[in-house]
Amino acid sequence: YSPAEFIPGAKYYQGTRSPIDKDRELHGYSLAWMHHKGRNKHHFEYWTDINPETKRYEPVEMPFNYVVEMFCDRVAACKIYRGADYCDGDALNYFLKNRARDTMNENTASILEKLLRLLAEKGEDEAFREIRLLMGEFRKTR
Repeated sequence: YSPAEFIPGAKYYQGTRSPIDKDRELHGYSLAWMHHKGRNKHHFEYWTDINPETKRYEPVEMPFNYVVEMFCDRVAACKIYRGADYCDGDALNYFLKNRARDTMNENTASILEKLLRLLAEKGEDEAFREIRLLMGEFRKTR
């Protein structure tokens, strides 16, 4: 973490949710989040660019390896914030509740949702087994 991310993270740490949420409540935005998402390719918000036809910022498809990192990041955050109450459906519920799909590239959102549903329905071992298979296919195409 850079100081731009670490200091607000330490200052607004609560243990049950992201310090970014508190930062936003107090200031209306979070410089720490803007810094983080702009430098970490596992965040779908990183993957926007100006569409040459519409001249607007739009989501672009994420490479599969970063979708896997995003999946892991979401599962890890749920485990941290939910603690002993964590269950394998938490990351899917968070994804559906927060409507990230609405601002994400359609293919990226579909892959992420598929992996989160697999986790929710069949558990972590099965989800990571599928990810390993898909990563093998992804590497062959590079």
